[in-house]
Amino acid sequence: MASAFGHAYAAYAIGAGYPDKLRNLKFLSIGIICSILPDADVVSFAFGIPYESFWGHRGFTHSIVFAFLLGIFITATFYHSGSWNKTALKHVLFFSLCTASHGLLDALTSGGLGVAFFSPFNNERLFFPWRPIRVSPIGARNFFSEWGIRVIKSEAIWIGIPFTLYILFIKLSKNLRNESQDRK
Repeated sequence: MASAFGHAYAAYAIGAGYPDKLRNLKFLSIGIICSILPDADVVSFAFGIPYESFWGHRGFTHSIVFAFLLGIFITATFYHSGSWNKTALKHVLFFSLCTASHGLLDALTSGGLGVAFFSPFNNERLFFPWRPIRVSPIGARNFFSEWGIRVIKSEAIWIGIPFTLYILFIKLSKNLRNESQDRK
């Protein structure tokens, strides 16, 4: 898995592309939680659930279906209890993307058994052909080690740089758009 830091930064970057009127501390914080939440499945180890099972690590909670269902649930719980409009759909999309980004980043890591993207329809675990991100150890104690330092270095390159460039591109685009509107 990528680390919680890498997943959180991905959610923050996804949020950068959203309109200022939607983006606030609550919005981004919930998005970050959504991006980290799929790893709650590591508790399955304590219950003797095998890694490769439906409820195992990188199983259903890392799937596209789970991401979409969580996006709907979070939006209904925190934003839209009544009618569903374009704003509600933007919220669902954001929270779903944040959640789905978790599995996408994990599929770029150097370890584990792959990600069940298509669960519950197909529980096959998949990786991307290119896997540059060092897999993070499970557990905070294991993270604060030489292995954890290698993970942070790897994520700085393969998550930090691309998402920082994306954020800068979004900010530049917004500034140019605002300048263009100011001239009118």
